[in-house]
Amino acid sequence: MKTAVIHFIVLGIVSGLTSGLGVLPDGPLNAAVGGTMMFTTTLTPPEKPFVFVGWIFIHNNIDANIISSTSTNNTTPTYEGRITLFRSIGSLELRNLSLNDSGEYRVTITPDGGVQMTGSTRLEILVPVSSVTVTVSNTDLVEFNSSVSLSCSSSGSSLSFHWLNGSSEVTASDRVQLTDGNRNFTLINVTRYDQGPFRCRVFNPVSDGTSDPVNFSISFGPDDVNLNKSPSSENYLNGSNIDLSCSADSKPSAQFKWFLNGSLLFDTGPELRLMNVQKNQSGNYICQAFNNKTLRYQTSQPSAITVVDKAGVYLSAGAIAGIVIACFLVIGGALGGGLYIYKTKSNTNTQPCKTELEESVYENNPEYIYENTK
Repeated sequence: MKTAVIHFIVLGIVSGLTSGLGVLPDGPLNAAVGGTMMFTTTLTPPEKPFVFVGWIFIHNNIDANIISSTSTNNTTPTYEGRITLFRSIGSLELRNLSLNDSGEYRVTITPDGGVQMTGSTRLEILVPVSSVTVTVSNTDLVEFNSSVSLSCSSSGSSLSFHWLNGSSEVTASDRVQLTDGNRNFTLINVTRYDQGPFRCRVFNPVSDGTSDPVNFSISFGPDDVNLNKSPSSENYLNGSNIDLSCSADSKPSAQFKWFLNGSLLFDTGPELRLMNVQKNQSGNYICQAFNNKTLRYQTSQPSAITVVDKAGVYLSAGAIAGIVIACFLVIGGALGGGLYIYKTKSNTNTQPCKTELEESVYENNPEYIYENTK
């Protein structure tokens, strides 16, 4: 039993010595070409200096000495001027890094009167991101008709690619295809809201870079075609002036045509002015918008214009009779029966319910007048 315990203790000590747990940080560590890496141990300076500190570089299972230090430092020539050993804690600084410096680094430290310690970690040297460029198949697009492909390229190593629309990351969807590790981005059936700016962001563990923005010119419309009248009415006196205006949501700006009762008018443009309007100009007006890039048309809702000789004559005989009867009732109630109607050929100025509408009736029927006998 004692022998077994002793063996266990010895094995534990050997295991601890060879693994070097906690002497160096877990890897891999990343650094950029031309940069500097500090291999910092977790040790504190001892009361007495370490008896031995040594660093080696392992690549393709071949050990190469970097530096060994006892009473003096012995540096391998290829590392002269590139390293600094911090002997009190065993740390090492490696400068002017190159891709050939990628590999495993191991330190061995022997304390004065203590047990030997080892530790290892791995270093990856990466080429920084640079020259991020986007190429695009086309920038002049038509809504719902066009698709566009963008491709991102960059210098650097271990690269990752992301696409941005403004500040939002682009993700795959039914209209978005991301291929070749996100290097290629295809946008299908663009809409007016896909104008951008689009950017490609490239990164690796030591650097990142972003392309110049790409903006699209997307033609759309015409949509939401609206016809407005000024003044706003359905009925206009003969000789009036009427302004019609047409608007549409369109890029580029829409071209406009005008129709009256289905017949094309000679007038074009977003405004139609009807000066000294006549009865034969009555009818339904519409405007038609056309986009010469999308090759699409859209027509407004019809707007009715009725031209009359004078106000009120367009009322039916029944409507006129109803207004006259209403006046009779109002006046009769107000005077408590003191108003009576009689026929006369004479003129009078006492006509309490005579309006412009009724004037047209009384001109043809002058014998009907009102007189207040109170």
